[in-house]
Amino acid sequence: MAIQRMDNVGIVVEDLEAAITYFVELGMELEGGGEVQGQFADRCTGLDGVRCGIAMLRTPDGHSRLELAKYHSPAASAAGPRDRPHNIVGTHRVMFAVDDIEDTVARLRPHGGELLGEIARFEDSYLLCYVRGPEGIIVGLAEQLS
Repeated sequence: MAIQRMDNVGIVVEDLEAAITYFVELGMELEGGGEVQGQFADRCTGLDGVRCGIAMLRTPDGHSRLELAKYHSPAASAAGPRDRPHNIVGTHRVMFAVDDIEDTVARLRPHGGELLGEIARFEDSYLLCYVRGPEGIIVGLAEQLS
């Protein structure tokens, strides 16, 4: 077998602290962080002079991780407006299972969370929604119905 597991999803941000706060409010746990730089970083990324701050967050079950990175050098470049709709090629979202979707949305609003549409019911199975957070990151939320 070639793959053992998916280790993490990485997202480049401009405001690392705001992004950390948002995902901690969502329920993720900050594992740690630090600065990444040096020849290994340059070689791995194909960039020269890499220096970036990172934060690693994990889901409460310990199975999934999110790595947030703020590039100090070379400066990060924006690929377009941050309020792009969900159907743009290359646009992705991170989906989380939650206990109470309405409460989660309410807790994210003070941290910049905005519903893209509304909380929608999928059959008798799920309540689902997409929330745009800091840096334009789209987070999907899913509440399984009993």
